[in-house]
Order: sequence, then structure tokens, then C-alpha cells
Amino acid sequence: MTLPRIVIERCHYLARCTEEPGAITRPFATDAMRCAHELVSEWMREAGMAVRRDNVGNLRGRFEGSGEATLLLGSHIDSVRNAGKYDGPLGVAVAIAAVQRLHDQGRRLPFAIEVLAFVDEEGLRFGSTYLGSRAVAGTFDLADLDRVDASSVTMREAVRAFGGDPGRIGDDRWKGGRLLGYCEVHIEQGPVLEAHELPVGLVSAIAGQSRHRLTFAGVPAHAGTTPMDHRHDALVAAAGFVLAVEREAVATAGMVATVGQLSAIPGAVNVVPGGAVLSLDVRHPDDSVRAASVQRLLAQANEIAAGRKVRVASELLAENRSLDCSPRLTALLSRSIEGSGHPVWRLASGAGHDAVAMSDLTDVAMLFVRCKGGVSHNPAESVTMDDVAVAIDVLFTFLELLSES
Repeated sequence: MTLPRIVIERCHYLARCTEEPGAITRPFATDAMRCAHELVSEWMREAGMAVRRDNVGNLRGRFEGSGEATLLLGSHIDSVRNAGKYDGPLGVAVAIAAVQRLHDQGRRLPFAIEVLAFVDEEGLRFGSTYLGSRAVAGTFDLADLDRVDASSVTMREAVRAFGGDPGRIGDDRWKGGRLLGYCEVHIEQGPVLEAHELPVGLVSAIAGQSRHRLTFAGVPAHAGTTPMDHRHDALVAAAGFVLAVEREAVATAGMVATVGQLSAIPGAVNVVPGGAVLSLDVRHPDDSVRAASVQRLLAQANEIAAGRKVRVASELLAENRSLDCSPRLTALLSRSIEGSGHPVWRLASGAGHDAVAMSDLTDVAMLFVRCKGGVSHNPAESVTMDDVAVAIDVLFTFLELLSES
């Protein structure tokens, strides 16, 4: 069986590791993640790697080289709710395939390769992104251990139940000597490569991102007996804010802003909502533009709340700066793409990736793989075997070029 077919099949196998039958939902530190660990560990060992799991729950497969330096490859194996098969797992599977090719050829490079299968990039369970990569980069915030999930389980308890030691997450920071960088393969999550009929693309930068949770607090009341002019409806205030978010993003070039979660409290058909909780996700390649828009939106939330005679509070969940990829590593990836016989198309990523967190540790580079229709975070995610073959070849050539540089 060819390596591209193996990569596709492995992504399908991982899709069976889920909390929800009929959907792919694989949160941090769950039985679904444990299932994924068993599979990925086996594949890493088949490729000649020594495998270990760190305290936060990342899988780390090491393929030794003849020198002391190390190159990091990888992506994440957690998912959003009702996800597709390829966002995250494709990058892990392609990295393993590139190492497998070296192993099958009996080759060792002048540097070691460590493949990282990060345990939590999406933040589905606790709302805090890049848990795995921040632990490796040494920027994990120990205050996150006090976060609670929907079942009131703390992150500290979840880490311990998953087999890690929350008191030793600081030990997960990279301590293996000199690093050459980190390279991540990922589906594009957009339509650009498909529009230009290209199998892969070169990531030049990653947009900055802010995530907030806003809570509107009004007064619950009887839906049948409370006159409209006497209501303190938190959900109506939240709805006004949702429209304000859309207006801000449309008016700001290069910005995307999303309210992806909205819940009414108490959520009964015959009760005026006394509370409403929503998420805010703002992204832009210019950090100053993003920060200014976030401040305007939070000010508008207060204005809307006051006009509706309710209160609002906001909580910052995550904030990540924009990132320029390493010119040195990007140049090698560019030569690798050219060597595969394809034009080099540079594009920025509107989505966040583990590379953002890893940039606090070392130089980073990213390779995008075309996805059908630009669809991601959706069961309809799709890649072709031919494009996966190009990605494996490009990554393998990148390893060879790096060994010669």
C-alpha cells in the first residue's frame, strides 16, 4: 500500500475515535483521545520512532539522527464538535509518513526528527487553545488548570485522569537541545488553492486572534404576563451584539469575526431570558487593527446592554498575536514545492495553528494542502490522494534540503 493511501486510511481510522456516534468529536483528555493515542503510538513505532506521552498529554515520537540538533514536525489530533477527518490528523499522518520513508530506506539525517501529536489545539473542552503546543513551548498558563468543562470537571482533574501529572506540566517544555525549527502540514481551510488548481501552498503568515466570552444578565420573567416595555431581556441584547459583530467585521478590511456560541438562560419557551452567554472570535493579520476592533465591540456591548437595561460582563479566553513564518524554513519549503513540479503560491492563514504557540520556542513553517470547497470544521472535509502524495514528497524533500543546509 502506498504512503498516500496509508495517510488517508489513518485519518479515517482516527475518525472512529469519537465521543459522539455518527460524528467526529474528540476533545482533550477523553476516552476518544485515548483511542487516538493508541493508534498514533502504533504508527509512530512502525516508522522507527521511540514514543512517549508527556504530562499534558501530547504524543512525542522521536526518530534519532546522526547529529545533536532536532527538527519538530506535527499537528493536533483533537477536534471541534462534529468535525471533519483531516483538520489536524492529516498533518500528523503526513509527518509520520515522511519519517516512515526514511525508516524504510534505512536512512538517518544529520538531525533527529520529533513528531508531535498535540493533544488540544481547538479548545473544545475547556475553551483554551493550544494547550499541547504551549506546554512544549514553555508558555502553558498554570491558571488554565482551574478551568472547568461543561460537567464541572477541572482541567487539573482531567489531566490527572488522563494519566498526566498537572503539577509537572512545566517539565513538558522542550529540553532536548538545539532546535532547527517546527514545520506543520495542514489542510488549507479555505478556497484559494482550489481556485488556483494547486495541490499545496506555502503559508507566509498566520492571523492574530482574540476570543472572548460575554455574559448578558437581565431579569427572567413570565413570557405571557410581562409587558414588552417592562422586560429586561438578556437574549435580545445579545442578539443586538451579534449584529454589531457582523457590522464591525464587514466594515474592517481583512477582518473576520464570529459569534459561534449563543445560549439563553433559563432556556424555557415561556420565560423571558434572564441571561445570555455568547462567544466572540475576532481575527486579523494586523494585531493593532484587531485590538482596536475588539475594544470597539466590547464598548458596543456595554452600550447595547445599557439600552436594554441589562448588564454585560466579558472574559478574555485566549489571545494570540499574528505570526510571520520563518524566512529560512519557508525558503526551503518553497524549493521543495518547486522540486515537486508545482508553482509556489504564498498565502496567509486566517485560522490559528499550533505553529503560533511553537513560534515562542523556535522558527516555524507551514505547508497547506488543498481541501475540497475550502470546507473545514465540517464532516465534508475532503482531500485527494494525489494532493496528499505531493504533501509527503514536499515534506520529505524539505527534510533532505534541511540536512544539506
